[in-house]
Amino acid sequence: MSQIDQRQTQKLLQKLSPQQIQMIKLLELPTMQLEQRIQREIEENPVLEEENNDDKDEQPKEVSMEEYFAEDDTPHYKYHINNFSKDDEKRPVYLSEGQSFTDYLNEQLSFKQLSPKDNTIAQFLIGSLDDSGYLRRDLTAIADDIAFSLGIEVSEQEMEKILKLIQQLEPAGIGARSLNECLILQLKALPKLNKAQKLALDILSNHFDEFIKKHYEKLIKKLGVSENDFKEAIEEIIKLSPKPSNLYSDGNRDNLPYITPDFILDYQNGIFDLKLNSSNIPNLKVSKRYVDMIREIASSNGTGKDMSNDNKEALQFVKSKIDSAKWFISAIKQRQDTLMRTMQAILNYQQEYFVDGDQLKLRPMILKDIADITSLDVSTISRVVNSKYVQTQFGIIPLKQLFSEAMQTDSGEEVSSYEIKNILSKCIEEEDKRKPLTDEVLMDILNSKGYHIARRTVAKYREMLGIPVARLRKQLQ
Repeated sequence: MSQIDQRQTQKLLQKLSPQQIQMIKLLELPTMQLEQRIQREIEENPVLEEENNDDKDEQPKEVSMEEYFAEDDTPHYKYHINNFSKDDEKRPVYLSEGQSFTDYLNEQLSFKQLSPKDNTIAQFLIGSLDDSGYLRRDLTAIADDIAFSLGIEVSEQEMEKILKLIQQLEPAGIGARSLNECLILQLKALPKLNKAQKLALDILSNHFDEFIKKHYEKLIKKLGVSENDFKEAIEEIIKLSPKPSNLYSDGNRDNLPYITPDFILDYQNGIFDLKLNSSNIPNLKVSKRYVDMIREIASSNGTGKDMSNDNKEALQFVKSKIDSAKWFISAIKQRQDTLMRTMQAILNYQQEYFVDGDQLKLRPMILKDIADITSLDVSTISRVVNSKYVQTQFGIIPLKQLFSEAMQTDSGEEVSSYEIKNILSKCIEEEDKRKPLTDEVLMDILNSKGYHIARRTVAKYREMLGIPVARLRKQLQ
């Protein structure tokens, strides 16, 4: 007869507090989204306000009250982290004229007849789009974020409805959750479809798996169309953009999308000058008016049992808002400090590369290298690096591009995996598209050049470059 065995065990579980979660999210935000996040916080918390020039000369007054009610003692990130004021004679940081991509979408949104709640949700969804214009996160997870950060409960059905509205904005394909949906949205946005475009829509809507696997002969037979009609449909698909955000740049498809760099790096006379791009980030402070309000309530009513319930509620409300404002100011400063600390370590590590931007000078560098230097967690470095850019004298560089693995040549020299990727890109670019090079052939080419690399590593680097397998690179005669 079996016996029930009951045992008591102890487990140590780490659960992040709401403030820790908010701190992580602040760290992940690129500069443009940080500006929006700060403005939203200012709108939601009346105690938080921008500091003007007059405030900088104002000295806090002595008060004989409990420490909490003292003037704001949060470290000012004046809160400048190697920041420069708008009056400084520094070169501007604008990458293209006109509004940002997010502003462009929000401007279109303003012409829609939306309720305040739906408009807030739509703006949150727009802010959740990635650099390519895709919505990569699950709607349920975004709804949870909205409930947590904005206090708005929204169902998945409501989210789906608002997303459909965003997908009607320009450029076509924006807000798609997959490549297939992105291409279909672009075709459906056309005013009138011709014969080839209708066939292209049918292929994408009903035969996408076979299409991406390039089972062309099978598709021609299944669709009952001629090879020429099929080729014309494929040409229509090729015209579409896999990255909808690239269709926006002051109306010019040939330009790169608008990017705001997070760091500005100058190099003159052998000296590097690194700054955070914080020219549009306002200096924040706790409103003196609300501090005075608390002082007045406390001094006129006392802080004990004599205080009325209304005054107690008012006092508690303002106190919670001041706490929230102080935390937010401190969190912004911590974010800026962490970003500068990380970028300075990257600059020191890749100093030779930052002189002229020669990729062959990039040292092998992984997240752990920078984590060890800064004494920060690898996860923290990952969040700093993700979606962040540095403006240099040779262009705007995504920080992720600076990280690579180490490889060894026949001579024992350690080189960056970028060198391998460059050779792969060049080989594939020059291949006969009727007979694309397989991963095994590419491995042989690299081995002949002194780079001992396995076929599976070739496949990994090819995938990192966004290049499909040989079969999918094959083109019709």
